[in-house]
Amino acid sequence: MTSLVVAQAVTPVLSDGPGLWRSVLAVVVVFGLLAACVWLVRRGGLDALSRRGPRAVQIETAVPLGDRRQLVVVSVEGRRLLLGLTSAQVTLITELAGASPTFAAALDTRLSVEPQD
Repeated sequence: MTSLVVAQAVTPVLSDGPGLWRSVLAVVVVFGLLAACVWLVRRGGLDALSRRGPRAVQIETAVPLGDRRQLVVVSVEGRRLLLGLTSAQVTLITELAGASPTFAAALDTRLSVEPQD
């Protein structure tokens, strides 16, 4: 008795089953999380997560002037200072006027001063 084994040629086919789509979705999620982490690191967002309470010194704006020089407006204890920075020194240029009130604060002040009919 001889038994014949018939071998069929099976060609691998990409199925659109749940395994393939789950793998593709996992790769997309991982790359999305990686991109979000890179964006947070570049924007300084991870520092904001570790901060607690108000900061004593806040940088309001910085303008690069080239060749490691920049102008920086900082807020320290209610004072606004314009500083000139180089790689070797920090120079106080001037003290600026206090921050202008927000629109909501100015509106509240205006409404509380005006007599109501």
